[in-house]
Order: sequence, then structure tokens, then C-alpha cells
Amino acid sequence: MKPDRVSEWQSDFRAALARLDAALEQDPRTTDLVVDGTIQRFEFAFELAWKLMQALLKAQGLEAPSPRAAIKEAFRVGWLPDGEGWIDMLEDRNKTSHLYDETAAQTIYDKIKRQHIGRLQAWREQAENTGS
Repeated sequence: MKPDRVSEWQSDFRAALARLDAALEQDPRTTDLVVDGTIQRFEFAFELAWKLMQALLKAQGLEAPSPRAAIKEAFRVGWLPDGEGWIDMLEDRNKTSHLYDETAAQTIYDKIKRQHIGRLQAWREQAENTGS
């Protein structure tokens, strides 16, 4: 993996995470678009997070062809302190593409706000230290 490509993944992930942070600052009671938009931004940030993980692993000679494999390998090498939390986040990400229920959407939104954003932010810091 070219170092400049890893740098691009890091930059894209930072930008997506900033957009997710901005969405989480909005009051979800104002309109259902806040919840929907936040979930979509979470999906995008998660995708970039695991692809950055994959790229950094590849730079170290490790293969991770899927999100689950990337999470497991990143946990194994000590980049992620909470492997189970990341698998939970992956499962929530997978649920979001089939989400038609307002109650389920609200549940995932709440988890994004309470748990997932912290994991993504911690990964941003870890990835920046790993990729330098």
C-alpha cells in the first residue's frame, strides 16, 4: 500500500468523522432528518474507518479482506482495545442498510451518540499514530 494512499484514507476518515460529529450536535427532536442523516454519516464514517484499518494492516504485510477480518486483526495487533464493541458497531452498520423502523433507527442513533462515536474517535487517534 502506498503511503500517500494511506494518507488519503486518513484524511477522508477525519473529514467523515467531523461530519458525523456535526450531525450529533443537532437536536434529533427537531426533525427525523437529524436521526436519518446521522445514521448515514455513521455508515460513511464506519466504512472509511475499516478501509483505513485495512490499508494500515496491508502496509504492515497483514491481509484483512472484510470489515470483520480487519477489526479482528486490528484488535489482535493491539490497535483496538474493544474488539467486541467494534463487532457490535459493524452489526449496527449492517442493520442500517435495512432500516425501516423508527424505533430501531432511534436505538442505533442512541448507540452512535453514546458508544460508537467514541470508538471511531479513538480509532482516528490510533490510526494517525500507526500511520506516521
